Amino acid sequence: MANNIPNNLKFTKEHEWIKVEGTTGIIGITDFAQSALGDIVFVELPEIGKKLALGKTFGVVESIKSVSDLYAPVSGEVIERNENVIEKPDLINKSPYDQWLIKIKIQNPSEIATLLGPEEYSGVCH
Repeated sequence: MANNIPNNLKFTKEHEWIKVEGTTGIIGITDFAQSALGDIVFVELPEIGKKLALGKTFGVVESIKSVSDLYAPVSGEVIERNENVIEKPDLINKSPYDQWLIKIKIQNPSEIATLLGPEEYSGVCH
């Protein structure tokens, strides 16, 4: 199983990653998640302006094998979505840390402290 975990990201137990840049959160799924899912064939992402709540679902990633909900690592408002992965979902398989899903304006920065660091996240990947 792939265990590629960048040091500059935070993670959820459900295998989403977030890169925090000021008040913006860039969110995607991890290498472990895309590897476990297999070939991704469909991605459903929220509309711009949608409010996300910590730990609640915000979309779906579908592979040949299964359908997985996406969970918000922090609360916020969707400010951008990656249309490339909607049109070509397999980009996520090729490069899960370059192919982000959505960008949000972080509503409550203190929630970031509840996320896993790279070492903690590696313990979840098995």
